[in-house]
Parts: sequence; structure tokens; C-alpha cells
Amino acid sequence: MDKRSKFILTLLGLALLTIILVELFKPKPINWKDSYTSADKIPFGSYVLFNELKEIQGSDKITAVSKNPYDFLSNTEVSNKSAYLFINPEFNIDKRSYEKMIDYVEKGNSIFIAAHGFGTIFKDSLQIETTTDYQITETEIHPIFTSNTFSSSDSFTYKSRVYKTVFNAFDTLNTKVLGYYNSKNDSLEEINFIQIKKGKGNLYLNTLPEAFSNFYLLSENQKYASNALSYIQPLDQLYWDDYIKSGRRIIKSPMRFVLTQAPLKWSYYLLILGLILFVIFKAKREQRIIPVIKPLENTSIEFTKTVGDLYFQYKDYSDIIAKKITYFLEKIRSTHHISTNKLDKVFIEKLTAKTKNTPERTKELVDLIIQLRGRTVHTESDLLELNKKIEDFIL
Repeated sequence: MDKRSKFILTLLGLALLTIILVELFKPKPINWKDSYTSADKIPFGSYVLFNELKEIQGSDKITAVSKNPYDFLSNTEVSNKSAYLFINPEFNIDKRSYEKMIDYVEKGNSIFIAAHGFGTIFKDSLQIETTTDYQITETEIHPIFTSNTFSSSDSFTYKSRVYKTVFNAFDTLNTKVLGYYNSKNDSLEEINFIQIKKGKGNLYLNTLPEAFSNFYLLSENQKYASNALSYIQPLDQLYWDDYIKSGRRIIKSPMRFVLTQAPLKWSYYLLILGLILFVIFKAKREQRIIPVIKPLENTSIEFTKTVGDLYFQYKDYSDIIAKKITYFLEKIRSTHHISTNKLDKVFIEKLTAKTKNTPERTKELVDLIIQLRGRTVHTESDLLELNKKIEDFIL
């Protein structure tokens, strides 16, 4: 890789590192989404309420339900003295769920719903109508309870990100007004909290879900939520809905989960970037033509063969034998550092000790060398015998 490519990669790496550090350490913007889930700690989540109820009721008496009402009530043996709590901006269910919920209430249980809208099936079946004032300017609203049980000096104020929803119509024979918004004429025209009698149980509808959020429970208005939920007390079991939520987490694939977790998301982005860089530089390298360079021929081998052929052709066996003996003794000196001036008994013992040959094989080879050195005339068989013994000898 040349200097220019290294410089570009270094700049890209520094830029990427800077972006990652900025993203990791920059302050996260406040999430004002109205989720109302038990796990969300954002302003309009319901983490505080869920955990406070666990403290008050006991962990074993609070059950978070992650199924739709029909499936849950059809497949669960619910307690006889229990309540089902729903908090969401809009409450929309199908007819089957509605029928199961009403059957659940008629057996002596309670359902508490805090929402701005209650859906067509709920409104038509219960004969209720609501109106929501979606004003751009944030106007203060002051909910009040009708019961004398609660202190009249209690004052509740809601303003930030709150919409006023009131009941315009309901079945007066089976409905009891529990709360309304305080207005100048101090009348019950702006009702926001009602109780509907169904069989042995009650259905409670409240149009101020914001009152049960983290934001307002941590302010001066926590007593309103406490008073409203006191209508469903005492209980053996409370079922908390975590299914009909606008902030419900739906993870359908591993990749969706990866992208919702900051460390995994950045690891995924780095992997993609690395693959792109690999493809770019790998493709560039593959496209470059690399010339084929032939290795240099070892001419010394050819020369040796030629010289050997000449010696063998002229049948100068004595010269070939002398050269093989000289080369063999030189190999012994350079490899095992043994003097070859005297080929005596001491030489044979040293050579045997430093090689993997038997004393007999070593003595036979040394005796043959001494014998051939002592003669002036040699035959082809002498050369072949010497060559075989040298090749069989292990150095």
C-alpha cells in the first residue's frame, strides 16, 4: 500500500472515530413519546407507577400482561377479586376482546382505563361519547374528584403536553360521575372520570392518562393518580396491560434488535464500512496486472552433469573416485568437525558416534576409501561400489 492510500485510510479512520465519539457522548434529546409502558423511564412512560404499585401491592400481586385482552382472559385463570389496568393515549380493541373484558367485569372484577379515546366498539357498546380539545397552546387543567372522601383542598394542575378530553354523553342509569375538570362556573359539564356498573363489577374510565406518567408522578400531582386508583382497591391481584401500548417494543428480527442498541448498532456500521473498504481495495489489487517473473535457472547443476558425463565418457574412473572421496571427507569436516588427516580407529569411532551408522558400516566405508587411495588403477565396479556405500552412509 502506497503512502497516499495510507494517508486516506488514516483520515477516514480519524473521521469515523470522531463521529462515533460525538454520537456516544452527546446528550440524548428528551423523548416525549407517550408510551406508558412499565419499562420506559421517559417522561410519558409508566415505570414509576408500575414500580410504586409493586411496592404497595407486593411483587407477587402485580402481573404485567404482554398479550391482547382476549388471549389473556381466555387462557388465564384470573383471581376473583382482581383488576385490569390499561393506560394509553388511545384504547382500541376488537369485539372479541370487549366481550371477554365485560364478562371479566361482570364476575366481580374491575377494569380501569385511562385514555383520550376509547374506540368505536367501546363507545357504541357502552353508549359513551368523548371530545378532545387539541389546542396548540398549553392550557392548564384542574381535575377534581366528586367524592367527599378526598380532601377538597387538594389541587391538581396539568399543563405540559396534556390534552383535555371530556365525556359528552353516557348511560346515566348505570354510570356514576367520579371526577371532572374545574371550570369557572364550577359545574359538571367537563366530566373526565366515570364508573360504569356491569354485573358484580365496575368499569372505570378516565380521560387523563398523563396523570399516570413518570413526568407528573414525580411532580406535585402524584396524589391524583393515587386517589383515582384507590377505587379499584382492595385487590388480590392487579393485571397491568403492556400490550395495548403506543410504546410497546416489537422485535421481529435480530437485526431490528441490533439497531435499537447503540453499541451493537455502531459495531454493525463499522462492519459494513470495513466490508466496503475491503471490496474497494481488494478489487483494485485484483485488477492490477502482475507480470510473471521466471526464476533464474540453476546452471551449476547442468554444469555438474556435463562434467560428470565427460568423466564417465572418457572412463577416467580414478579421477572420479578421487573427487568423490575428497568431497565426502570435506562433507565430514564441515558437518561434524572431525579431522580427516588420519583415517584410523579413532576417526572411525568419532564418525560412528556423530552419525547414525553402525560401527561395521563406518569401518567398511573407511577401509574401502583407504584401499582405493592405495591403488593407481581403478575399474568401473570400484566406482559403483564406492558410490553405493557413500549414498547408503548417513551423514
